[in-house]
Amino acid sequence: MEQIAVTAILKPKTGKEENVLSVLQEVLKGSRNEEGNIQYDVHQSIEDTTFVIYEVWENQQAIETHISSEHYEKYRKDIGDLIDSREVYKMKKL
Repeated sequence: MEQIAVTAILKPKTGKEENVLSVLQEVLKGSRNEEGNIQYDVHQSIEDTTFVIYEVWENQQAIETHISSEHYEKYRKDIGDLIDSREVYKMKKL
């Protein structure tokens, strides 16, 4: 199976940037240690408050295991009230 890259773009609510960063740092720790994870990085825009998560997984099964993990479920619960928007793109290499 081929690798899958995931890009998530998050726009924090005004004044919630530090809270979002804290939540993202926590999910980063757990995600990097998961079987099937190749890369997991969090970036913050230098132009505004946007955060981008860039992930690479071995295959779809690794992603499914990730989204059912305890740390991912906690991230989804904790991030909900802190962001205005979240866009996620799953991509394959051409």
